[in-house]
Amino acid sequence: MNHFEVLCRDPGGPARRGRIKTAHGDIETPCFMPVGTRATVKGLTPKQLEEEIGAQVVLANTYHLFLRPGHELIEKLGGVHRFMGWSGPVLTDSGGFQVFSLSSLRKISEDGVTFQSPIDGLRHHLTPELSIAVQEALGADIIMAFDECTPYPADRKQVRESLELTARWAARSKAARQRSDNLLFGIVQGGVYPEMRSLSLEKTVALDFDGYALGGLSVGEGPAAMHEVVSEFAPRLPEDRPRYLMGVGTPEDLLAAVASGIDMFDCVMPTRNARNGMYFTSRGPLSIKQARFREDPEPIDGACNCYTCRNFSRAYLRHLFRSGEILSSVLATLHNLYFYHRLMAGMGRAIEAGRLAGFKDDFLRSYQAGEL
Repeated sequence: MNHFEVLCRDPGGPARRGRIKTAHGDIETPCFMPVGTRATVKGLTPKQLEEEIGAQVVLANTYHLFLRPGHELIEKLGGVHRFMGWSGPVLTDSGGFQVFSLSSLRKISEDGVTFQSPIDGLRHHLTPELSIAVQEALGADIIMAFDECTPYPADRKQVRESLELTARWAARSKAARQRSDNLLFGIVQGGVYPEMRSLSLEKTVALDFDGYALGGLSVGEGPAAMHEVVSEFAPRLPEDRPRYLMGVGTPEDLLAAVASGIDMFDCVMPTRNARNGMYFTSRGPLSIKQARFREDPEPIDGACNCYTCRNFSRAYLRHLFRSGEILSSVLATLHNLYFYHRLMAGMGRAIEAGRLAGFKDDFLRSYQAGEL
């Protein structure tokens, strides 16, 4: 059965609307996946994610769930969906990026990565085979091949060695697969060097994965370099498979990437920024901690219909943040994820209407105009 269908294409470029079929339901693309690192999106219940946000799919983190509480326990308790009370699709990353971020606490070899747990100091050895086994034990609908996230900056020799290792690990990841009820995505690395990206793409596509991701971006290279890589290589990924840009990003990043043909995104930005008092609005980011909002009776964004904007003033939201109340994070997270999902839905409608370029221009004109 074909697990991905292109529903329509934008006449002005490679952007498309699609549908991914998974064991726990369909995912309409383009889509944004809220990050549920430890099998929870911080501050929200699954019911809020589904009913208030309209989330279709949640990302969970293989590395963190491997360390605590352990994939064996989650499997024993019925899998990650039952464990976290979420009935929709779940995507799990391979753990490669988290191991990459450990820097001095890890050692990379041909076999895999040995690292020291930041929780209890114990040493673990994560291989492509174990990464796939963990993800399949969790019961995720979409799983990722184990990769080495190429650091930035890195010279061509370092990038070549890294992408070659990722390609060998990708082949081992596919060979280790045991279940047929999930989709396995390969990851294209290669840094910011076009010839390296081309080589990684060729090696990854040759393995015939169910979907493909662009990895190793938003790691310090800057927006212009990232957009250049995405615009060149997203359209070169197979047309009949989902395309996933990992760990990205700002609203501007999402617009540019969808226009380049990307279907799927995840990023901690809307939830992490929410906990720091930053709201995304139709007129750009707004920091609620500012004194000018102390007596402001207006909602965060009059153009937004989320639960937070329908019910609470900026004055109240500033009070919650300044008081350190948990509700501050809840309401800000609700708003920011609603904003991201509304943006994705708007792009989907614009692609259907054949006017994505106009939608993008209109959005950016408002978003970059300054705070409300």
